[in-house]
Amino acid sequence: MDGFKKQLNASIQRKLSFSVSLAIVVVALLAGVFSFITAFNEAQDLQDDTLEQVAMLFDRQALAPLAPGSAPDSPDDSRVIVQHLAGGATAANAPLPLPATLPDGLHTLKVNDQTLRVLVKTTARAERIAVAQDTDVRDEIARNSAWHTLLPLLVLVPVLLLVVADLVRKMFRPIAALSAEIDQRAEQALHPVQEVHLPSEVRPFVVAINRLLARVAQSMDTQRRFIADAAHELRSPLTAMSLQAERLADAPMSALASERLATLRRGMVRSQNLLNQLLALAQAQGTSSAAKSPAPASTSIQRVYRSVLEDLMPLAEARHIDIGMEELGDGQDAQDVQVQASAFELTTLVKNLVDNAIRYTPEGGRVDLGFRRAQGRAVLRIQDTGPGIAVAERARVFDAFYRTLGSEQTGSGLGLCIVQAIAQRLGAQVRLTFSDEAAQSGLCVEVFMALAPPPPGDRA
Repeated sequence: MDGFKKQLNASIQRKLSFSVSLAIVVVALLAGVFSFITAFNEAQDLQDDTLEQVAMLFDRQALAPLAPGSAPDSPDDSRVIVQHLAGGATAANAPLPLPATLPDGLHTLKVNDQTLRVLVKTTARAERIAVAQDTDVRDEIARNSAWHTLLPLLVLVPVLLLVVADLVRKMFRPIAALSAEIDQRAEQALHPVQEVHLPSEVRPFVVAINRLLARVAQSMDTQRRFIADAAHELRSPLTAMSLQAERLADAPMSALASERLATLRRGMVRSQNLLNQLLALAQAQGTSSAAKSPAPASTSIQRVYRSVLEDLMPLAEARHIDIGMEELGDGQDAQDVQVQASAFELTTLVKNLVDNAIRYTPEGGRVDLGFRRAQGRAVLRIQDTGPGIAVAERARVFDAFYRTLGSEQTGSGLGLCIVQAIAQRLGAQVRLTFSDEAAQSGLCVEVFMALAPPPPGDRA
């Protein structure tokens, strides 16, 4: 019972349905009781009228009442008995031993353990007659009549309960749709919630949510601008320091000073990479709503792959890593694929994935880039022969500045965060698996993207 009360208090829809249903049941019970009693009394009055009509018929037609000793032996208990009331007492052989002193009118008497409804009437010929009927029969007829009046109510009340439950569910359907829409939004989707088709009682709540979304979007934009401005401001002095370090490397110095200068220059390179990734992350998260961004352009995957390979080939050669493109399909699947994304966004996404693959693949390893069509979408795949990412950590590697435990590679932990931000902005999906499922090693990253629509001239 306590669990049912908690469910009622937790759901307005259930509380409303229960309250309306309870009100309907209570009103139906009261109406049923009132209807039953009214119908029962009316049936009793109708049978009293029947006794009066029988007495009037005997009076008008001058019919002879049932003679003593001639009571019919009929099994029909609903019969009406008519007899004389003469003198001061009723004859011993009369059908019913009724007192002859009964006044005119309706009476309820108990005769020989049988309850009777008796009408006594004096006819125009100054004869007194008694018209009697068993009350059990009368009550049974009255009850049957009353139950017949309740049948429509008994049928309509369950139907009404079902209709009310369905109406309440349909009334709350816009709220459920609103909840599902907000729940399915991406983290960066902070555009206002549509309030056109919502009930007026819910609109103030939606307006408050839109105001909150606007404040959150403004706060996130402020943070992104701060990160971008800070990165821009730090790039100039860091570049100047790098130039000074290069000039200093040409000056004569001891071996210890040269070693420390090399360490300083490696730190500057890491700082520059961090600033570049911070700028890329701020730009990837710059548009919080797909509705506000312009329609994405059509970009060739092969062209982006070639550009990324040209930029990262020196890094791969320095680590003796075999890197290149592979064909994942045959026929049309092996041809170039156009996707809905700008060249800059797709290049940034692929470059971060390939850079991670090169850095985490041991020397002498292999990195392969491929793509294919699958179920009306383009699938980009970058896989390596590195250690891979454990299943337990795959949900966290997309967080900013998170790096896999035990990794000896230098980095900022922003690469996959940038990839996820771009994928959410483009409506793409990123899936991480092992390159070798049997050995549980290597990382295979698949990005599912929308295909670009064909040019107007190519449409059928």
